[in-house]
Amino acid sequence: MNVSSLPALLQGFFTERLRTQLGASSCTVATYRDTFRLLLRFAAERFKETPSELRVEQLDPSFVGDFLQHLEVHRGNCTRTRNVRLAALRAFFRYVALNEPAHALQCQRLLAMPSKRYQRGPVEFLTDEEVAALAATPKTDTWLGKRDQAILVVAAQTGLRNSELTGLRRQDVEFGAGAHVRCLGKGRKTRCTPLAADAAAVLKNWLAEQRGDGGDPVFPTSRGGRISADALQRLVARHAATAAECCPSLKGKKVTPHTLRHTAAMALLRRGVDLTVIALWLGHESTDTTQVYLHADMSLKERALAHGTSTGTVAKRYRPPDPLLAFLESL
Repeated sequence: MNVSSLPALLQGFFTERLRTQLGASSCTVATYRDTFRLLLRFAAERFKETPSELRVEQLDPSFVGDFLQHLEVHRGNCTRTRNVRLAALRAFFRYVALNEPAHALQCQRLLAMPSKRYQRGPVEFLTDEEVAALAATPKTDTWLGKRDQAILVVAAQTGLRNSELTGLRRQDVEFGAGAHVRCLGKGRKTRCTPLAADAAAVLKNWLAEQRGDGGDPVFPTSRGGRISADALQRLVARHAATAAECCPSLKGKKVTPHTLRHTAAMALLRRGVDLTVIALWLGHESTDTTQVYLHADMSLKERALAHGTSTGTVAKRYRPPDPLLAFLESL
């Protein structure tokens, strides 16, 4: 195999660069792997060649731009996901520039591609009634139905990330007093997340019916392997669409595994749990990330406003006293 060929460079990037030199975590490797799986499929269809026949020169900025547009338009990925994919491509082309100077100009142009700016929208989360409707959707008289119900219940209660949920192993689950699950999150930080009594019961019943060793996945595929991130996305979306038939409020919501993570955080916040505890629960590096949930629920703001006007003073909206000031305020 030609050392400068795309397959050789990709293999070197994952084995030499990511694993050996950088010691990248399994989550990072999985994210980069998924990016290149999507890229190679898109390129194979575009150039009518197999992935192994593709050349580095074909992955120019114009092609990469089309690929990023494909992610947003045809796959429905959000801008943040698009930027994550671009970051993975940048890391690869930095490696190419170091190992193949002949491609330096192409790499330089690709590395200059900017991340796309986006407006952070409100946090999407489910109410208790919507969570109950979603969890009741899977048919528990089948193997897949029991597995799916366990996934939905655990995800909505623990707030585990997609990769943390699919990466759970049987040995990571503890029942009895202080029931919890252990997971390896971002930054290679291991944390324990408590299981509520109802979630623990569903999970215990599910595992009791399965045979396996401690290293086997908690939520396997029908073949016993680890469920993929895309499969989990489709699973949640499918059951959300079904649940919307009996719970109309779900019709206007895009429900993903991350929506269930937000749901767990909002449930804790509404119960008065301190923000620092929620940050630890979710595995956030800083409470700055967790503060987004303070802006998500209008009922929290309304209660804060009620406390602010408890003296009997009627709150009034600010009105500029002068037309010129009013103009400036409107800018």
